[in-house]
Amino acid sequence: MIKKYSILELNEVVEGVFSGVNAEAGIRHLLLDSRKLAYVDNTLFFALKGLHHDGHRFIKELYERGLRNFVVTRLPENRFLLEDANFIIVKDSLKALQQIAAYHKKQFSLPTIGITGSNGKTIVKEWLNQLLNEDYEIVRSPKSYNSQVGVPLSVWQINEDHELAIFEAGISQVGEMGALEAIIQPTIGLFTNIGHAHGRNFEAQKTKVDEKLKLFYNCDKLYYCLDHKIIHERIQKTPELKDTQLIGWSRYNESELRVEQLHKSRNYTEITVAYKGEKLKFMIPFTDDASVENVMHCIAIALDLGVRPSQLEHRLEKLAPLAMRLELKEGVNNCAIINDSYSSDLESLQIALEFMSQQQLYEKKTVILSDLLQSARKPVEVYEDVAMLLKRNNVQQLIGIGEEISSFKELFPLECHFFNDTEEFLNNFSKFEFREENILVKGARKFAFEHISQLLERKAHQTVLEIDLNALVHNLNVYRSKIHEDTKVMVMVKAFSYGSGSFEIANVLQFHRVDYLGVAFADEGVELRKAGIALPIMVMNPDESSFDSMVRYKLEPEIYNFRALEHFENALKYKKLKKNVKVHIKIDTGMHRLGFDPTQVTDIIARLKDHPKIIVQSVFTHLAASDEPQHQDFTLSQINQLESSAKELMDGLGYKIDRHVLNSSGIENYPEHQFEMVRLGIGIYGVGGFDNLLPVSTLRTTISQIRSINKGESLGYGRKFIAPKQMKVATLPIGYADGLNRKLGNGNSSLVVNGKKANIIGDVCMDMCFIDISEHQVQEGDDVIIFGAENSLEQLAEAIGTIPYEVLTSISRRVKRIYYQE
Repeated sequence: MIKKYSILELNEVVEGVFSGVNAEAGIRHLLLDSRKLAYVDNTLFFALKGLHHDGHRFIKELYERGLRNFVVTRLPENRFLLEDANFIIVKDSLKALQQIAAYHKKQFSLPTIGITGSNGKTIVKEWLNQLLNEDYEIVRSPKSYNSQVGVPLSVWQINEDHELAIFEAGISQVGEMGALEAIIQPTIGLFTNIGHAHGRNFEAQKTKVDEKLKLFYNCDKLYYCLDHKIIHERIQKTPELKDTQLIGWSRYNESELRVEQLHKSRNYTEITVAYKGEKLKFMIPFTDDASVENVMHCIAIALDLGVRPSQLEHRLEKLAPLAMRLELKEGVNNCAIINDSYSSDLESLQIALEFMSQQQLYEKKTVILSDLLQSARKPVEVYEDVAMLLKRNNVQQLIGIGEEISSFKELFPLECHFFNDTEEFLNNFSKFEFREENILVKGARKFAFEHISQLLERKAHQTVLEIDLNALVHNLNVYRSKIHEDTKVMVMVKAFSYGSGSFEIANVLQFHRVDYLGVAFADEGVELRKAGIALPIMVMNPDESSFDSMVRYKLEPEIYNFRALEHFENALKYKKLKKNVKVHIKIDTGMHRLGFDPTQVTDIIARLKDHPKIIVQSVFTHLAASDEPQHQDFTLSQINQLESSAKELMDGLGYKIDRHVLNSSGIENYPEHQFEMVRLGIGIYGVGGFDNLLPVSTLRTTISQIRSINKGESLGYGRKFIAPKQMKVATLPIGYADGLNRKLGNGNSSLVVNGKKANIIGDVCMDMCFIDISEHQVQEGDDVIIFGAENSLEQLAEAIGTIPYEVLTSISRRVKRIYYQE
């Protein structure tokens, strides 16, 4: 749990002026976004002010929702109406946020890796986590939280369990890195590389390097690649680094760690390195140069931290790729679209072109490119390099968008078309016949190239399950608002997170600090661990053959009978355990599915006393009918039995044990029985009782074909549907192999096209189905909603005669999941 501070203590940290009634109010949570309020107690809101927002505007709203602690640069005009609120008044609320995060960091003594550079920060951070998480409890920046706001939120995650911290630091102008260094307080530094991103805010390349080097002024060690000449030169000339141990690696220069040979195959690269007089060979599942450089940074740190070469070799082979900003999608007329509308600089263009070459499906290559905004060099030099890159990668056609790139059209000796802005290109889009070619869409955010991508992407035959991560977080916060601040939350992510995805969902839950995850089987938990999920994970149905891997990956089994307990004891028998292992005892109070009988608690105590390394983390039961009021007496008897069994267990073992009994509907209907933890399941996905829950999942497809059929004609297998009149019918590329239940056919349910219901007619086929669009104005390629905000999951489940759980978990893995988050 996050360390707790009094608001008066934090006021002293920021040297603010305190105005309030409760100087001892406890603070555990920091809030920057008023929409993401989770706890009204123990939360401190920072009223940040930027070019387009002012957090002071939301103080009254937050107060009305129960929040009482604020950091402000001015008191609200209606201060007298907020009589029991606490305010810390400062000159700069962002600086106050950073000061508080820095103070929090000083409370912990743990090795801290600080990473900066132009590219690769997030990838290196995540790969280091994958390589080192078997040796350390790691806290790290969520995603790419490396800004003046993101770094404080990253550091605030630290708690007493962590043994190693890995944080990114990104800057865009001179003067920023000193603030981030004071927050991160790294003991180990890594400088990945230097490029031209954000270059216009620096006088020269060396100015940018010098600013980034400020992150390492107090580091014991600094890792970097000697082949980046300007980095090496500036390090040697920086007096603040004279006492820092410099650890360089190289492909071309003498160094302690040197790449001697690279051998690339189709999917792997074999790296031979010389290290302290030894030759080591590593195999990595990547072939591009950027990944090789990022891996070498990781190898240097891992070896220096004491990871044995044999261990490292095994771990490197299993490195998992991160979600790339580059997306390869099917386009119109059999084109392959590579979408990279995130950044605009030479380095990322080179990476995108390399990716384009690797993924080449067609001979012709077209690049749609905006002005390169993030370079400190003279524009003519930049576009000369662009021309060279395009030539080197055999690009046949360039579509340049922006006034700057258009002014250098004479530099490009290939087929070219130039437009002053995106709108002008879109107005001329029909003049281009894109067909069977590779198209790279590469532009700075300000050019809104997503509109170009939407035109180029093939619309037909697409079935996707969209996951709204903002809705997921909203629902989590709805449930958190209904429970006590000290009550822990376990979220069930079994069955592929109810069809929504595995580590993608778990990552969000981890960032939003749920206390536990619950999975059904050990392999689900192992998958999450390999994806970097560090939260405690309870395995509800552990197979006896999985206990070894559960111990290895720090998974906590549910123990529901003596046979399972015996197998677990046997699995521990020959292990040299450094720490206790945790288990969760399940009591059967009436569900009669799994669990010890309450009469067996005395025997459980006796067995566990013989195995002091096995610690009972929690004791729980499963409610059979918490959503059905007519069974209230039965539910209360279940709760009472659990409470009695838990007391007997704690008295017998002599230590406190968490109790949990409430599921999603239990949280709603029996809030007085929250105990130490609750288990949140289907409710977090937007299915359940609270009115303000949001649907998380939307299953959608598109119309493949539209045809007319005459009266008396049949449709589909078995001629189950005979047209009663002339009709217009749409064929959709979704069937029972995708999770569309066959019972939904033959008029038993409807889907939504352009906001209007359309009945499913005929049998649902394996890969397709039909809808009646006789009364609709639609065309091929239009979207169709199977379920979502416009067509509720509950209605679809009711039509099948089942529950939403079954519908969600039936969505096939072949249906692509797309995740959205603001």
